[in-house]
Amino acid sequence: MHGTEATKHPDLLVGLAGADDAGVIRISDDVALVQSVDFFTPIVDDPELWGRIAAANALSDIYAMGGTPMTALQLLAWPRGELDWDIAADVIDGGLAVLVEAGCTLIGGHSIDDPEPKYGFAITGTVHPDRMLTNAAGVPGDALVLTKPIGTGVITTALKAGAAPAGVLDAAAAVMTRLNASAAAAAVAGDVSAATDVTGFGLLGHLRELVDASGVTAVVDPRAVPVIEGARELAEAGHFPSGSRRNLRAVRDVVDTGDTDEMTLKLLADAQTNGGLLLAVPRKQVDSLRERLESSGDGASVIGRLVERADAVAIALEIK
Repeated sequence: MHGTEATKHPDLLVGLAGADDAGVIRISDDVALVQSVDFFTPIVDDPELWGRIAAANALSDIYAMGGTPMTALQLLAWPRGELDWDIAADVIDGGLAVLVEAGCTLIGGHSIDDPEPKYGFAITGTVHPDRMLTNAAGVPGDALVLTKPIGTGVITTALKAGAAPAGVLDAAAAVMTRLNASAAAAAVAGDVSAATDVTGFGLLGHLRELVDASGVTAVVDPRAVPVIEGARELAEAGHFPSGSRRNLRAVRDVVDTGDTDEMTLKLLADAQTNGGLLLAVPRKQVDSLRERLESSGDGASVIGRLVERADAVAIALEIK
């Protein structure tokens, strides 16, 4: 079967077999390519901000693998008869500004006429084959560290309904446009066991991928998970995205919810855009990693730990 043959190569280090953030293929003993692609429809009203968010989100998969972004291919779908090209130019300006910040070079791209605008990038980076991060190496005893607060899905959904206060939206925009570059550098320097970024599947969904790949169970204190101020109130007002609802349905059968209330569960499943890195960290490395993260302006919330795998439970929520 040709489809199966196309997914195999002797130098393929990370491919479709797992649920990692990007693919990795070795090109020499010292260099591997890290590749990923991401694009989406507008999630904010400001076109330049949308471009910045889309670029930061696409770059995040490279950082989650411990890689350094090198080149980008731009992807643009635009309703040429409906929206002015000046708006597209603003979107592109935002995206390119973030590429410059990341030291990533735009080398090409493709655009199509489409009724619904979409924007993003295919990113290629590099990593040393022996120093890449994956989601498959967490071990019992590791602490779980999250580098950004959650809640962007709820906030951008409220924005569409005209219900997101300016201060709350500004806080979400700061989260979504902040590169995970320094957090990734701290993770690599801190010898973390495993890593992933928290994006469309929400915290619970990406954590499930990590624990399944690593063969462990996660114990998480919901109260330790940072949430953008104002996000819970918007969720309680009913501004909860459909993708986040699907996320929660997808993990319910493997999560021991304990005494966690339903609204907190929803936030833990909230679909994120360019969320933080979720790191499995050996206990002896936690303090030094937190120092590195905090010194670079990143968050460093210890939200739980990994334990031996429980047969039917991927994630146990325990309120301390």
